[in-house]
Amino acid sequence: MSSFRSPCTCFHLRRATRRVTQIYDRELAAVDLSLNQYSILRRAGESPRTLGSLADELGMDRTTLTRNLKPLLAVGLLAETRGEDARQRLLQLSDAGRQRLGAARPHWQRAQGIIDEAFGADAVARLHADLDTLTERLHDQEAAE
Repeated sequence: MSSFRSPCTCFHLRRATRRVTQIYDRELAAVDLSLNQYSILRRAGESPRTLGSLADELGMDRTTLTRNLKPLLAVGLLAETRGEDARQRLLQLSDAGRQRLGAARPHWQRAQGIIDEAFGADAVARLHADLDTLTERLHDQEAAE
C-alpha cells in the first residue's frame, strides 16, 4: 500500500470505503446484488416507507436514491405504491425482494467476517460507534445552519 499521507478525512474514508465495498460486492455478486442494492433492500422493510425516510436513513439524497431504486423496482425486488397524497411514493420489500435478501444474507455475513477478521471485531465495533457519532454530529451541525 502507498505510503502517501493525507490530512483529508474524506480521502481516508473514501479509500477505505472503496476497499470494503469491493469485498461486499464480490460476495453479493453471487446473488446478483451490489452492496448498495443490498443496503436499500435491507432498509426498505416489510411495511411501506416514504422515499424521504428511506433516503434519510441511507444518507442519500432523493435523486440518487430514485436512480438506485429503478433497477430494484424493474426486477420486482421492491414494490411501490402511492400514499394518501398521490405525490407521495411508498416503497416496501416485495416477496421476491424478501427471498433475494434471504439468499444474500450468508454472502453479506461472509463479507462482514472478512472485515472483522482483517480489522478485529472490537475495532470494527469502535469504528461503527465513531462513524455513527460523526454522522449524527454532522447532521446536527447541518440542521443548525
